[in-house]
Amino acid sequence: MQVKLNSIVVAGLVAFGGVAMAQETVEVRIGHVGPTSGGIAHLGKDNELGARMAIDDLNAKKIKIGGKVAVFKLFAEDDAGDPKQGTAAAQKLVDSKVHGVIGHLNSGTSIPAAKVYSDAGVPQISPSATNPKFTRQGFKTTFRVVADDVHLGGTLGKYAVQKLKGKSIVVIDDRTAYGQGVADEFEKGVKAAGGKTVGREFTNDKATDFTAILTSLKAKNPDVVFFGGMDAVAGPMLRQMKALGIKAKLVGGDGICTAGLPGLAAGAMSDDQVYCAEAGGVEGAAKKGLDDFKARFKAKNNLEVQVYAPYVYDATMVMAAAMEKAGSPEPSKYLPVLAKTAGYKGVTGVISFDDKGDIKNGALTLYTYKGGERAELAVIR
Repeated sequence: MQVKLNSIVVAGLVAFGGVAMAQETVEVRIGHVGPTSGGIAHLGKDNELGARMAIDDLNAKKIKIGGKVAVFKLFAEDDAGDPKQGTAAAQKLVDSKVHGVIGHLNSGTSIPAAKVYSDAGVPQISPSATNPKFTRQGFKTTFRVVADDVHLGGTLGKYAVQKLKGKSIVVIDDRTAYGQGVADEFEKGVKAAGGKTVGREFTNDKATDFTAILTSLKAKNPDVVFFGGMDAVAGPMLRQMKALGIKAKLVGGDGICTAGLPGLAAGAMSDDQVYCAEAGGVEGAAKKGLDDFKARFKAKNNLEVQVYAPYVYDATMVMAAAMEKAGSPEPSKYLPVLAKTAGYKGVTGVISFDDKGDIKNGALTLYTYKGGERAELAVIR
């Protein structure tokens, strides 16, 4: 029986030799890192699901790299938003011989992990790390597909003064690379717009009690409170602001600008109280592509996009496009092509990289919340 079966297989291969040769494959290993445990696990999972959608779509397309059908495999790691765990996850992916990495979510993990990838020559594209330092370490392997905090924090600072008419502006940050960085840029933006901040406090990214900080700031009668941090902290902060009778607007960066913030605030958030910016955005005809992606994402995962799943998707697709154009998934071969990416049309808009690996002409989307839902105010470049 074994001889007979083997004869049939051989005969089939001879008869359909052209098809067999056409299906020769090459395995492409893509790493993804984000916090899929801990307080912002919902954001890390959002990112990971964006990567999985890209992998599924790439495999369905059966693109060819170097004449072989590429079979993409995702290697997903959890960094829990912790810098030490982030570098350990990075080293694990390097040891697994991944061809490229999408991540990390946080600036605090992306910045130290970047050196691990650089030392190994493995390209890294972050879909959401916004601290300027990320692409200013001199590494040729580092890229991002969103605008940085200089743009984001500065824009929010000006908005707080010019649009929200903030007269008594206070700042709180969570002392992470992201939170402190975006808060610093916000203060610069306030000053550039002719305003001033009257107080600054700090907490940490795992805190749940802000009574002392908020009581201190309440004495300054703030009309705008800026928070540099993530939604898992901003939600409880909004609840305690309400309990203390602080009626100020809460302004924050992309870390709080999530679909999950209203739930985390547990009814303590009123309409037009929170203003935030997402480091990305599309307008006009391009908006249909993003809307279509969000609809597909919900149909596939039974979840709404939180923030950055579309940017993860595009980062993965840009990396694959560079491999396809270079004819190889080997980092040394496709990295020069990736660095020259220009005019790639993704679901989040057009992607081109500058000489630091930053996206050119990066957009910001300003939002508020109405009826427990994000409401877009404007796209700014």
